[in-house]
Amino acid sequence: MKEISLWSAGKQYLRGHSRGIFLYCIFIGVFALVFYLYHLPLEAVLYAALLCAVLAFLVLMADFYNYYQRKRVLRDLQQQIMFSLEGLPEAKGLLEEEYQELIAVLYRDKIRLVSQADNERSDLVDYYTLWAHQIKTPIAAMGLLLQSLPSGDDGSTAQSMEQNRELTMELFKIEQYVEMVLQYLRLESPSSDFVLKRYALDDIVRQAVRKYAKMFIRKKISLDFSELNCDVLTDEKWLVFVIEQILSNALKYTKEGKIFICMENDDDKTLVIADTGIGIAREDLPRVFEKGFTGYNGRRDKKSTGIGLYLCKRILTKLSHTIVIEGEPGKGTKVKIGLDRVDTVME
Repeated sequence: MKEISLWSAGKQYLRGHSRGIFLYCIFIGVFALVFYLYHLPLEAVLYAALLCAVLAFLVLMADFYNYYQRKRVLRDLQQQIMFSLEGLPEAKGLLEEEYQELIAVLYRDKIRLVSQADNERSDLVDYYTLWAHQIKTPIAAMGLLLQSLPSGDDGSTAQSMEQNRELTMELFKIEQYVEMVLQYLRLESPSSDFVLKRYALDDIVRQAVRKYAKMFIRKKISLDFSELNCDVLTDEKWLVFVIEQILSNALKYTKEGKIFICMENDDDKTLVIADTGIGIAREDLPRVFEKGFTGYNGRRDKKSTGIGLYLCKRILTKLSHTIVIEGEPGKGTKVKIGLDRVDTVME
């Protein structure tokens, strides 16, 4: 917090007491005029005025010192007033007592509102957590039912088989959205379970690729995957989720072509995931990590939530990793994940 200078405090004090100082000068003038009209000796008048001025200066300095100390105390209280009212200086006068009582009333009301908001948020988080876990049961049941449907060997039509594949893909998307909800709730929790260990980056990336293998095949998009040969200090579960989100976006906005996964040429700790999709508008690039921001592509697609990249940024920041997105409309998108530093305190 910025320290209070004597000069600024002095100017504020004089502004606050300007009326009293002005009245004092008028009183001095009145006494001097009366003494002059009664033809008192000039030396006596000057002596009396000097004594009054010295006494007024001493009183003013003492009062200014008290004012400065109280101002410092109040400035220091700005850091803790949100948590406690202890430390407020003793009220000087009835008006200050009323102000402090007003502050106490506002503080108690603020505590009540915060407690109410925390309880409501906790109930909401509990509900959505329960919902996300319960919804997995019908999703799994639907998956089993789809697997049990005719595969074509029994003479079922090609149209029926195509519908089954479409339903399977849509069910997969539902699973991913549910997983996103769970990860969002976990990330917002005060006790996010980050466990940092050394992992082979190839294994982490392959987990994400295997999950989206059917979608690669379904959309007829090829994958150019180069051996990464890199060990990283990270949290496996959270980093897999980030890579899954990036692959999901790449598949969503790539109609044909390839998705590339490799390490940056001049940096053996930067993972690159690039695609040949529709790219990103230049004006959208600075905002792609904002919560709820969908940009031009999301508005055109009408299915984007604006949460995926926001979560990626939050997770990677907590892991002390970095993420940068480059792209141009019609020329694809390149995502760079920097894995070369971890500043998190290890226990």
